[in-house]
Amino acid sequence: MAINLFDDKSWFSLRPLTFTRPVADLRIGILTIAEKWAKHLDTDFGYLTQDYLNKKYALANSTLFINGSICPDNELVEAVSRLKEGEVLHAADVIIAYHANFFNYQDALSNLERVAYLSSFVKIDYPEQIFGFNDVELQKDFALLTKGKTSGKLSGTNTILGDNIFVEEGAVAECSTFNTLQGPIYLGKNSQVWEGCHIRGSFALCDNSQVKMGAKIYGKTTIGPFSRVGGEINNAVIWGYSSKGHEGYLGNSVMGQWCNIGADSNNSNLKNNYGEVRLWDYEKENFRKTGLQFCGLIMADHAKCAINTMFNTGTVAGVSANIFGAGFPRNFIPDFAWGGAHGFDIYALDKMLETAALVYDRRDLVLDETEKEIISHIFEVTQQYRHF
Repeated sequence: MAINLFDDKSWFSLRPLTFTRPVADLRIGILTIAEKWAKHLDTDFGYLTQDYLNKKYALANSTLFINGSICPDNELVEAVSRLKEGEVLHAADVIIAYHANFFNYQDALSNLERVAYLSSFVKIDYPEQIFGFNDVELQKDFALLTKGKTSGKLSGTNTILGDNIFVEEGAVAECSTFNTLQGPIYLGKNSQVWEGCHIRGSFALCDNSQVKMGAKIYGKTTIGPFSRVGGEINNAVIWGYSSKGHEGYLGNSVMGQWCNIGADSNNSNLKNNYGEVRLWDYEKENFRKTGLQFCGLIMADHAKCAINTMFNTGTVAGVSANIFGAGFPRNFIPDFAWGGAHGFDIYALDKMLETAALVYDRRDLVLDETEKEIISHIFEVTQQYRHF
């Protein structure tokens, strides 16, 4: 039976990353949360999400609903698999899954027979938890994807420390070092590691992505599909179709789809006073304490920055933000903002869509009407944050 992944209140606290997608479409580890559940349960999936996303992220014909912010593990999958019609699996007030023919997950605890889940699990409620839990999820996904499979071989020009590496069909690397002693390394189909790179696990390079010459990549890092990276990267998650192709540092960060970081751009991930980092919160319309000492850049889909951009510790860049100019821009860069430390204007919707169409075309894809409608909706609902 297919499954549906539903959005709970975490969809709101995960903005701006979720403006363009359901929570279950977040990539953490190697796979998206939806892909993890589908792989474990060997089934298809759909989404129960915000109305304006429904056309792209459709509902499946299923009565099994799973919380899209919760990452599966073997014990949790077994508990969900045992759920009967009319039951809800929960941990205190958190609904993990329910088996019923209604769409409002909040009705589950009051209308269904409760089944308590007492073990721990990974739940993603805030953007910084994506890089925070990435090592745990990467190792789980590595085991899930490689179980019973035989790895391909890399060229003898490479140096590999340890043997915890898996190479999918078509993946190639030359004259690079791979250290798997601290965590696994996964090279997806048709991925490329160019000469002179140094990579330390845990690390995932997803399908059709490239690491450019001389890159230094530290552990707990994921490069999603159809992306290209270079420079220095540490504990970062890049979702896909994005580029950080040049020198510069990206650390303790999340970068969405269709993003581009210009040459020699850097983010700070540690404050000068070593204090706790705060991040912009769309619900509070203010900055929220993260409890973290290390926290870098949260960049939503379609955001871009020019060469030599400098990001302060704990910066949030919204959907389609376009950042350029000297100096440090503010720690919250609203969606569809155009500018930098010198000030911001509104990135006009028609101009943004024109650029996005060119970006898609460069990948032999089409920015269709569904995508345009989603972007247009986000432009409208984020107007309140653009106080320029």
